[in-house]
Amino acid sequence: MPVKAYDLTGRTAFVTGAAGGIGRASAVLLAEAGATVHCADRDAQGLHETATLVKDVGGTAHTHHLDVTDREQLGRAVASCERLDVMAAIAGIMHSSPVLETRDEDLDRVLDVNFKGVLYACQEAARAMLARKARGSIVTMASGAVDTGRPGLLCYGAAKAAVVQLTRTLASEVGRHGIRVNAVAPGWTRTPMTDRHEAEAQAQTEAMMARLSPLARVGEPEDVAHAVLYLACDASSFVTGQILRPNGGVAMPW
Repeated sequence: MPVKAYDLTGRTAFVTGAAGGIGRASAVLLAEAGATVHCADRDAQGLHETATLVKDVGGTAHTHHLDVTDREQLGRAVASCERLDVMAAIAGIMHSSPVLETRDEDLDRVLDVNFKGVLYACQEAARAMLARKARGSIVTMASGAVDTGRPGLLCYGAAKAAVVQLTRTLASEVGRHGIRVNAVAPGWTRTPMTDRHEAEAQAQTEAMMARLSPLARVGEPEDVAHAVLYLACDASSFVTGQILRPNGGVAMPW
């Protein structure tokens, strides 16, 4: 049995980006804590695999094959939940290009997925929670990119910075209704999204990121999933409008 403050038995969580990486790890961990988990993603095969993992830990999973940039699809999926206690808006994409080479279509695509997709998830979740007059937790996925100015990450960093502002603004608007809104801003984490280089280059990148960390390692999806679980459950009942940074100490902002 989980510690009571971390027990999500009887609650329902909706996770976008659940087909792999941090989204998959979060869906499985929320299920282990007792939640019924609705898993959403564009990757149908990945969704099936995540649902299997949820069932393997004794959980209940529902899958929604959708694109988070389609507000109507997302709205229907959220509406299909009998109740909604937790929204984990994790879906995102990576893009890298120098500022002077960034095209309109690059910026538009990243903002559509990484900001608008999160906005839509937050809106649908908050409306569902308000309609039930029930407490709830909304967790967004920001990034360590909001604390730095790394070359090539204009689109990605700008979208994630917008997620931070969305998180704080929504938290200030719905807190009086018992709805908490927080963000997770992970450092370098070993996921399919970050595994985009040739093997040797990937190993060099991970080694460099590990050297920057006082813990001398990069993150795993489960490291970030535990932050999502904390913000989703009663253990964080006095936490809202905050940015939780599981980054191995790479960045230590005030």
